Amino acid sequence: MTTQPAQRLLRTPDAAILLGLSARTLEKHRCYGTGPAYRKLGGRVVYSVDDLLSWADQGVRRSTSDTTASVVHPAKRIDTSVLERKGAVRR
Repeated sequence: MTTQPAQRLLRTPDAAILLGLSARTLEKHRCYGTGPAYRKLGGRVVYSVDDLLSWADQGVRRSTSDTTASVVHPAKRIDTSVLERKGAVRR
């Protein structure tokens, strides 16, 4: 039987430090559904380091005119009607 290494989980303050964001920004991302995947363990919110880095990698750009990359949305409500017009929302 092979054992997998334990996945490193971080609470919000440590996850925010890793990303260079404030803890409040991560909380807003959770509310609006625009942030990295997270887990609820009892009353605690934790983030996998892999999920944090994957989410951050969506913002990788090669230049200011790079249009091929994914979008990392700001921590605010997203107007889905605008996204639908751009073809970003799939049903």
